[in-house]
Amino acid sequence: MYDSFHPGQIWLDQDGKRIQAHGGSVFYLDGVYYWYGENKEKTTGDNNIWHWGVRCYASTDLYNWEDKGIIIPPVPDDLRSSLHPSSQMDRPHIIYNKETQKFVCWLKIMHKDGSQTVTVLTAEHILGPYEKVRENLRPLNMNAGDFDLVVADDGKAYYYFERVHSETICADLTADYTDVTGYYSTHFPHPYPPYVREATAHFYRNGKHYLATSGTTGYLPNPSEIAVADTWHGPYRVLGDLHPADNSDTSYHSQISSIFKVEGKKDLYIAVADRWMPKHMALDYNKYSKIFENRFNPNATEQIEVDDTLLKCILDKNTSVADYVWLPILFNGERPYIDWKESWKIEDYE
Repeated sequence: MYDSFHPGQIWLDQDGKRIQAHGGSVFYLDGVYYWYGENKEKTTGDNNIWHWGVRCYASTDLYNWEDKGIIIPPVPDDLRSSLHPSSQMDRPHIIYNKETQKFVCWLKIMHKDGSQTVTVLTAEHILGPYEKVRENLRPLNMNAGDFDLVVADDGKAYYYFERVHSETICADLTADYTDVTGYYSTHFPHPYPPYVREATAHFYRNGKHYLATSGTTGYLPNPSEIAVADTWHGPYRVLGDLHPADNSDTSYHSQISSIFKVEGKKDLYIAVADRWMPKHMALDYNKYSKIFENRFNPNATEQIEVDDTLLKCILDKNTSVADYVWLPILFNGERPYIDWKESWKIEDYE
């Protein structure tokens, strides 16, 4: 039994197995927290398995999690399916539609040709079963990367996503939450990685909308960024690094996937993050970020030699041993920031 968080350490479920809920989010329903995400248990990097479905866990204290099983299973018998284990499915997000009384799940799918689409599923309960309602969806006819889904108090829903290697988009969802309406706004334009923002996570506090984002360096970590606005569509004002005390420029060797407010607490927000590459924490961000810039900058002229060790780390796809970094968000006025903690308790916050 756990009675505190230990960021970056191996986190086991109540059966003593590694929790597999990567790129995940936390949903609160009827006194229970549901933590769901990519099941990477079979993704060892030496096979052609990118995922093994979406797995979900339940908890009442946020420390100890019961495995509720795979709520969206892989489809190993259909190579064309976006849920085939070789399909690069990432970052499931589930929201609830009060009007249709459906849970709606969006999945990002990366294709072999470099394009990215969305698969949408619905269910009557968060644990499923889920039925696929859209596949190969190109929202706004764009390549849609990492994203977040958010429902406003009035029931309207919004979709924040990375227009791949370009900018961040905020798009209104249709009334049933299974598509976009066509209305959208653009934010944080950048010409190429590693500066393009991805892994967008939205939260709302004291009348302000916040977007936390990461840079684009594959599974290797990079500096986070936090921005604030008065409305869903902004304009957003960049406040700087969300982890300002982290001298490694790696967001404490993690990438945030979502942010949620703890029920019953006055001002406690938790950043849910993955430490995708725990074996490569000695790598220097300033070195590998230049490699990504050199690769994607069309005007790059510098010849950068990549040593075999660094190249092996960049190409490492063994996410079965990825860990989690859950940390509280602190505030200096309207400015959020995250400090490192070896361990911490919810009970220490009002």
